[in-house]
Amino acid sequence: MSFWVKTNYVIKRIFPNYVWDIPNRENKIYLTFDDGPTPEITEWTLEQLKKHDAKATFFCIGNNIEKHPDIFQKIIDDNHAVGNHTFNHLKGWETDTNEYVENTRRCSLLMREKGKGISDKGAAFELFRPPYGKIKTSQSRTLRRLGYKIIMWDVLSRDFDKTITPEKCLDNVLQHIESGSIIVFHDSVKAAQNLKYVLPKTLTFLKEKGFVCAKID
Repeated sequence: MSFWVKTNYVIKRIFPNYVWDIPNRENKIYLTFDDGPTPEITEWTLEQLKKHDAKATFFCIGNNIEKHPDIFQKIIDDNHAVGNHTFNHLKGWETDTNEYVENTRRCSLLMREKGKGISDKGAAFELFRPPYGKIKTSQSRTLRRLGYKIIMWDVLSRDFDKTITPEKCLDNVLQHIESGSIIVFHDSVKAAQNLKYVLPKTLTFLKEKGFVCAKID
């Protein structure tokens, strides 16, 4: 799944229990950022979003929240949504289901502990994105039963791919956006070079085209 820039209709039909896009009549699109919080990069991302009055959803790794709780809190204070990306960025296809679920729940507990403003919410509030987009049916079934909403994507920027140019990364995004799209970026060291080129240009493009950058509820 993670090799496609634009998720096709067939994949969405095969996996209907996942959220691939959010159709709407308000021209809303949904920027998402995986793998943070990361010093400097997440903070730079927040600054860019603020400049354009844009909201987003950050799928955070528990281990990074533990190391950088102040940055995690900054995401919340800026009124963005936060989601769970497991505690240790586990690859679902290579992980035992019980271990995967417990690792996810460990991240949830830490999110409530460290995030002022979300600690009063139960498991049903959880947005979850599986690292690498890889998750077993048994893992998905259990997490959804626990109240998690599995958020995938409609457009993958591939900002993490160091074999593509920043210009190609930008093209991956701008050529595939439509109302309701969920777009994946990464606020990580690996993606930083592409992200710093692409995000400002994407935000400018979206504003010019009348799109509204919203967070996922």
